[in-house]
Amino acid sequence: MSGPLHFVAPTALEYFAALVADDASLPVLEAAVAVAQDDNPGLDVQGVLAHIDGLADRLCRRIPADAAPLQRLRLLNRYFFQELGFAGNVNDYYDPRNSYLPEVLQTRRGIPLTLALLYIEMATQAGLHAQGVSFPGHFLVKLRLPRGEVIIDPFNGRSLSRAELDALLQPLRTERGLVDDDEAPLGLFLQAASARDVVARLLRNLREIHRGADDLERLAAVLRRLVILLPQAGDERRELALVLAELGQHGLAADELAVYLQQRPSASDAEGLHRQLAAWRSLR
Repeated sequence: MSGPLHFVAPTALEYFAALVADDASLPVLEAAVAVAQDDNPGLDVQGVLAHIDGLADRLCRRIPADAAPLQRLRLLNRYFFQELGFAGNVNDYYDPRNSYLPEVLQTRRGIPLTLALLYIEMATQAGLHAQGVSFPGHFLVKLRLPRGEVIIDPFNGRSLSRAELDALLQPLRTERGLVDDDEAPLGLFLQAASARDVVARLLRNLREIHRGADDLERLAAVLRRLVILLPQAGDERRELALVLAELGQHGLAADELAVYLQQRPSASDAEGLHRQLAAWRSLR
């Protein structure tokens, strides 16, 4: 008679890797919630998702079945920004908790990206077609209505006009010397972001915060997720190797650097990195 079956729960990184394995089925909200497991290993991701569903259900029960899209949008905005009180954290924008969806749900404060993820989920459940827009410097939400598209700033709930969007884009145009609108049409920057791009932007926000705070442990954790999400993105893998070495994890650093050098054999600093790789391997 065979013994009882034993199931080993996946680690947080294995769980994240399974979520982001396939573009066609990547659950962006679940993957974004899972990022918070770096700071809260015992986080119940499914419980957080159920909480979001509960908030969305409260909204949906108020919307008449025959409500027009514009009426649905007005009810959503009133519920999300006024009743629930979601808004941008203007007092501490770079607090890493603004990038953790469970924290945003508690405090009702976040950055444009995390607020947008919650807003899009509620909009979708309310019967609206909403997508994230990875606009330069400020994540936005695009909603498709019968008479055209509406762009919402999830940081404050405002609907943005073309003139306001052009003004937001002006610093980038100036920086790149794109003085003519034809060289950088606004529509180019209003394309819907893919689920993988959204999660990458969330992780890169955290990377900048932890790097600025010189928090190597948290920086390494975020870089590990970026390498899983974007296995061909060499810059993140190279940085992960260097951070792991600073943390004294030379064996792991050597493994990551070896993969980077396989991917980028012609990197400008490849010769020096090969010497570094040999040194780290000697410390295993």
